Amino acid sequence: MDTLVAFIVAVIVIGLFMRSYLKKQKRIEELALEAEEKGKLRSDGPQSQHPHIDANNCIGCAACTMVCPEGDVLAMLGGKAVIVNGYKCIGHSLCAEVCPVGAITMVLASPSMGGDTPYLTPQFETTIKNMFIVGELGGLALIKNAINQGRDCIDTIANKTASQGGARRSPDVYDVLIVGAGPAGISAALRATEKKLNYLTIDEGEIGGTVAKYPRQKLVMTSPVEFPMHGKFKKTELSKEELIAFWNKVLQRADFKLKQGEKVEDIKKGEDQVFTVATAKAQYRAHSVVLALGKSGSPRKLGVKGEELPKVMYRLIEADHYINKKILVVGGGDSAVEAAMGLGHQVGNQVTLSYRKEAFARIKERNSQRIEESVRKGKVKVVFNSAPVEFKEKSVLLEVKGKTEEIPNDYVWIFAGGEPPTAFLKKIGIGFGNQDLTSTGSKEAKQAKTERQAALTAV
Repeated sequence: MDTLVAFIVAVIVIGLFMRSYLKKQKRIEELALEAEEKGKLRSDGPQSQHPHIDANNCIGCAACTMVCPEGDVLAMLGGKAVIVNGYKCIGHSLCAEVCPVGAITMVLASPSMGGDTPYLTPQFETTIKNMFIVGELGGLALIKNAINQGRDCIDTIANKTASQGGARRSPDVYDVLIVGAGPAGISAALRATEKKLNYLTIDEGEIGGTVAKYPRQKLVMTSPVEFPMHGKFKKTELSKEELIAFWNKVLQRADFKLKQGEKVEDIKKGEDQVFTVATAKAQYRAHSVVLALGKSGSPRKLGVKGEELPKVMYRLIEADHYINKKILVVGGGDSAVEAAMGLGHQVGNQVTLSYRKEAFARIKERNSQRIEESVRKGKVKVVFNSAPVEFKEKSVLLEVKGKTEEIPNDYVWIFAGGEPPTAFLKKIGIGFGNQDLTSTGSKEAKQAKTERQAALTAV
């Protein structure tokens, strides 16, 4: 009798555990399917190196899905890891590190990416001697990578300057001119200050570059990062606001030399090997040039009053960070339509898509069908023959068929195209070719892993 009771109790306990386990697995599967559906709303894939999963070797342990700092890039479907939100991947490589069977390798975003990447030496020098490229324009989108490259690039320039002695210096020629004040550019400027170089930083927009207009609540780094002259950021997850606050502190330094609101239009190298950097306002001469332009290029702005407000953005990564908001999306291309649909599927959002023409004419057939479905379900309101005329703190003035309407608004996304940096680089003569971004990214990931292990050992 006692044996029977013990057997029944054991069966009940095992049953409860199994029920809990199966319930958990079902929820994981539901979340994976939700992530997959969300991923289908975007047609753009990974923009940098990303994981390739060998389904034959994958054992379904889900370690890769849990370690990704970017969230639901990977998910478990049918017992295997798959990429469901590739556009969010920026190549941290942690998924490849944790895979216990080596089923994940890091590969380039696409075969064309190598051809569209400027050729760089290990010191980040382009095919034009003494002209350097740092940051995501070189192929990797990691913030830490950009900061490290800005610092190391200036070390190379400082060593060259020192080897040539003071005879090279001239009061009207900078040792180095830095184009761009994002993570890489700021790091380069601080290092130039530290190395006592005569430098200048030029930026067409606001300090912080792409990150200043980043629609992310959090920016992720795989390990602590160190800015020259300011020490380490020990946190591996920072808010955009924390970084911008730090950069504004940097901006207040008397020795931080920055000219804002100047877009570089041309760079030429003279017979004396000195560069002339031309903007609409002035010309500058420098022995070396560091391009820290970012990869997304300059977004085309509308010139609408209030466009400088923080709520106005030009790039959307994670739509799921925005809920219960009144949102305006401006544009008629695939990026605008996909952003509107992604935002419209979030809880409580009221999304209006404004397009200046009377119908969509240049979007993919898949997007054409899905936007019609989103409108039918009330997820997105499309207003043709319309254009914003003013952005206010809590509203937007929209001109519709010649009449002005004011609608409540929390956020605005503008997708009006832009000038890709590759066109500018080719214009000034920089050569393009294949480079092994996978090797570079893997080296970065291994370095981060070593640093984390060292930190744990120290504790």
